[in-house]
Amino acid sequence: MRAIITVVGKDTVGILAKISAQCAEHNVNVIEVSQSILQDMFCMIMLVDVSKCNIEFTAFAENCKKLGEDMGLVVNAMHEDIFNTMHRI
Repeated sequence: MRAIITVVGKDTVGILAKISAQCAEHNVNVIEVSQSILQDMFCMIMLVDVSKCNIEFTAFAENCKKLGEDMGLVVNAMHEDIFNTMHRI
């Protein structure tokens, strides 16, 4: 089971490290990462494997959102099936 994590906000040191640490804490494996800096804005998309996550996915997604708020970022975690359905025409 895979999920997509998106992160958007003002670029600061340690964003990738903190989001990755959140994943590691809950046994979520990072499969692929794409990130870029657009002027001073940080944008990242992560593909993660949540099949061995040690908490419910909804709780993990909420933890990611809270971490983002604490860092002044918008962080969303979405199950891959929902992501694919939303982006299908």
